[in-house]
Amino acid sequence: MNKKKKKWIISAVIIIIISAIMIYHRVKPLPPGLSYQSKVHTISEQDVEFLYDLTYQKDEEEVYDHSIFDEVYKTISEAEDFLILDLFLVNGYTDNKRSYPKLSEELRKSIEKQIKKHPNLKVVFITDQINTTYGSHEANQIEPLEDLGVEVVYTNLDRLRDPNILYSGIWRATLKWFGQEGYGWMPNPMAKSAPHVTARSYLKLLNIKANHRKVVITEDAGLILSANPHDASGFHSNIGFKVKGEILKDMVNAEKAIASFSGGNLHAFPTKAELDEEIQSSSSEKGLSLQAQILTERKVQTHIVKALKEAKKEDAVWIGMFYLADRDIIKGIEDAAKRGVKINIVLDPNQNAFGQEKMGLPNLPIAAELQNLDYKNITIRWYETNKEQYHSKLIYIKGQHKSIVIGGSSNFTSRNLDDYNVEENIKITASTGSEFVKSVDRYFNRIWNNEDGTYTVDYEEYQDQLPVFKYVMYIIQKIFQMTTY
Repeated sequence: MNKKKKKWIISAVIIIIISAIMIYHRVKPLPPGLSYQSKVHTISEQDVEFLYDLTYQKDEEEVYDHSIFDEVYKTISEAEDFLILDLFLVNGYTDNKRSYPKLSEELRKSIEKQIKKHPNLKVVFITDQINTTYGSHEANQIEPLEDLGVEVVYTNLDRLRDPNILYSGIWRATLKWFGQEGYGWMPNPMAKSAPHVTARSYLKLLNIKANHRKVVITEDAGLILSANPHDASGFHSNIGFKVKGEILKDMVNAEKAIASFSGGNLHAFPTKAELDEEIQSSSSEKGLSLQAQILTERKVQTHIVKALKEAKKEDAVWIGMFYLADRDIIKGIEDAAKRGVKINIVLDPNQNAFGQEKMGLPNLPIAAELQNLDYKNITIRWYETNKEQYHSKLIYIKGQHKSIVIGGSSNFTSRNLDDYNVEENIKITASTGSEFVKSVDRYFNRIWNNEDGTYTVDYEEYQDQLPVFKYVMYIIQKIFQMTTY
């Protein structure tokens, strides 16, 4: 066999191996417990609460109407038996251009205080590897908790499917084997104040997937949020839900699944018998009842698409979203609009990310696409951000008698909804006349109508003269999937 033929054979074998790696990790079975929907729970209306943070302008001053993390700290302070947290972004690194809320430090102090108050408290802290910049340094607000006996679990992202099939296939076959740990020399992508990172950490980051959940659970209550305890995110506008009752068991099991495939100690979690003893059932005698269900990963998309499909002409769809790019949901919006359903959408203009200017992707081109449909019943408004983000992830389908609310960590993107990231949302179905639905309704009307301040502006305010260029950029990025959406 001559050298040229041998070279072709070797090249062909390498291509086949890498292609096989690419395809397998794109479609491989998910770890058990992911892409999960719980059973539907009937919960007293008094055991469900809608939360939100808003940053807005009033009388030429920035106003902060924030309560989510007050509720987080309160929930932690009431834990006596167990405390389980699954939080994506937990650090204090900022651009030092303004004084940010010390969310990450306050979170750590709250946990430490509760452990000292209740030495037998079972605490599990699940998080994403982004907080160590993929192995380049310690997580300053998380590592000290291990010394207090907290079971800290860094999600094993390698077990997740690969959205960026071309890059991740090559990375798995070659670059991955060089590891992550070591002293870095490159600037940290989070902030200049963060520790330097290795080139290998940057190479792992380019796989662009994450455990993106924001969940806190105790024996008394569970929180499902869009907010991160991340100082530089401290002024973002967010939403959240607080629930009680047996649905907490499903939330615990959803977290146990992550710990299981990430090498966590499952004995650190409360046992089934302990959950049965410690969690109180929601009493339907306290007032109106509603139905609640935990949804993770692709199940979020499934339920949103179904709800849009079932929306009737006399219904109204309200969406408050940081990223809108998922084609299944966009088609659901278009089809609902064709049937005459009123669609009101509030979007972040995607102009800012932790002090860095952005191109307005994906929301600008997607908004232009929806606007160009020329349906009078689709109205888009932009949240008037300054240096912060409208970081909410929420859809509310208001029916004549029954309404559906779905919210949590999931942006409406392929990254978040196609089983690449780890996500968690809650779906709540309730009477349109219930106080819970009214609270969601008041939230949307407040920001839509600029009640007592400036929250949103007209579509034309942010839609510049380059929608075609930006839509092309959006398509290119979607094809090669080198984005967070």
